[in-house]
Amino acid sequence: MDVAGWIWTATLVGLGAILLFDLAIVARRPHEPSIKESTIWVTVYVGLAVLFGLFVLWKWGGGYAGEFYAGWLTEYSLSVDNLFVFVIILSRFKVPRQYQQKVLLIGIVLALVMRGGFIAIGAAAISRFSWVFYIFSVFLIYTAVKLATQGETDQDDFKENALIRWSRRVLPMTKQYEESRLTARDERGRLHMTPMIVVLIAIGTTDLIFALDSIPAIFGLTAEPYLVFTANVFALMGLRQLYFLIGGLLDRLVYLSIGLAVVLGFIGVKLFLEALADNSLPFINGGEHVEWAPHIGIELSLSVIIGTLAITTVASLIKSRRDARAQSVEPDKTSNAS
Repeated sequence: MDVAGWIWTATLVGLGAILLFDLAIVARRPHEPSIKESTIWVTVYVGLAVLFGLFVLWKWGGGYAGEFYAGWLTEYSLSVDNLFVFVIILSRFKVPRQYQQKVLLIGIVLALVMRGGFIAIGAAAISRFSWVFYIFSVFLIYTAVKLATQGETDQDDFKENALIRWSRRVLPMTKQYEESRLTARDERGRLHMTPMIVVLIAIGTTDLIFALDSIPAIFGLTAEPYLVFTANVFALMGLRQLYFLIGGLLDRLVYLSIGLAVVLGFIGVKLFLEALADNSLPFINGGEHVEWAPHIGIELSLSVIIGTLAITTVASLIKSRRDARAQSVEPDKTSNAS
């Protein structure tokens, strides 16, 4: 895939302008977005991703467009899973709803920076060492097993890491939030940090952990740095508005972890087969390529990803509806018995 320098420049400028525009909106008027506002913005960002995929289709062909869409859907699904943890963090630290937009936007910027660094490192490693695919595949399969067996996410699952505990102990901290500011002065004019800095540390470290999962996953679908980068950016765009749009729906996506486990496990197996096909490790098949290793095309990958996520979403909503009906029936039985 030959991406000219001017295309990279135009892409970075365009995506940066969109991000700055989003930041300007939050800075100008911190508020809790309405359902209508969130729906419009999420629709716009999803539409932009679809249009970009069509641009890739026109410029480089259907194969690369399929890789972009597969990577974007996978990263978008992982970002939704990331929202579960964001909900827990913001609830745990009791961040006022009107200031959560700024926290989310900063968290998204941090995620972009971290993923950008991992993309650069991953691309350089893959170009020099094909056996890196073995490491990625094992890591993804391990993550898939962990996701499938961890059960539902609960607020008690969040544990403050060492960095958060250190910041609480060392940094001079105010007892309450000062709007969305990170610092504030006391009555003597001394500068203190606000609890918002601890929230951002928690969000940032969470972003780091999720970046470790997401980057190997998308490199399993495409090795093109341009597609890896743009798929990640488009997956994170609108995540702030999506948080307010489906905040209540997150609790109903009970099978999301299982669906993501299937997707990551599939990509892990796909990576392992590709590593065998390009094998150069001397202790595997004498350092020769494994000829029988099948190649999983992007068409099959895209079908598995879309099908798995669709089934997961429908099954989750059906189960949530049944559980809600069962809970509504229980009080009726109790009242009739009395």
